[in-house]
Amino acid sequence: MHDDPSQALIDSWSGNAQAWTTAVREGQIRSRREVTNAAIIDAVRPYLPGRVLDVGCGEGWLCRALVEHGGQLTGVDVSPRLLELAAQAGAGEFHCRSYAEVIAEPQRLGTDFDVIACNFSLLDEQTADLLAALADTARPDAHLIIQTLHPLCVEPPYADGWRVEHFTAMGAGDWQPMPWFYRTLSSWLATLAPAWRLESIEEPRLPEAPLPASLIIKAQRTAPNT
Repeated sequence: MHDDPSQALIDSWSGNAQAWTTAVREGQIRSRREVTNAAIIDAVRPYLPGRVLDVGCGEGWLCRALVEHGGQLTGVDVSPRLLELAAQAGAGEFHCRSYAEVIAEPQRLGTDFDVIACNFSLLDEQTADLLAALADTARPDAHLIIQTLHPLCVEPPYADGWRVEHFTAMGAGDWQPMPWFYRTLSSWLATLAPAWRLESIEEPRLPEAPLPASLIIKAQRTAPNT
């Protein structure tokens, strides 16, 4: 694995592109199939029809789902292979950009988005800078919807820092380990300021599960210079 965890994260998504696409499209991930896919669609749907930016769109499943509800979709991802698969499936305009590139030139993705959706895609340490940059692509009254792994569902310590996902629960497949940056709940909320104002938090879960399947953070863009 690369010494730089941010670069290793990028490399892992290129290496895992086909295995990930198969897992998503064949419904192999129970939490997504039974809870979290519907949760992100339900969170975005009240703001449709409208322009949606899917950040870390992967193979494009959320773009396809939201188009069916009247969304005009733009997806951005760092993996050329995942974007190739997304484009082949249709439903969206796609940009190949790293998050560092988005931070440097956010408006190259477009402007006046009504909704920015980040579905299990904020895995790097630079999330606060990314969210601040994404505000520059959004309408003044735009909404930000983040779905992420719930902080309580990760092994201790309860502290920000890099972890490694080995995809052992995914079953068969040629998986590469993926570094990702863990955040506590307070750390997640801190990433919103000053560009976004928290509206609500939701905790979707399987009916019999003792802990939530995910954390959903809903925020609205703040007025400039406030």
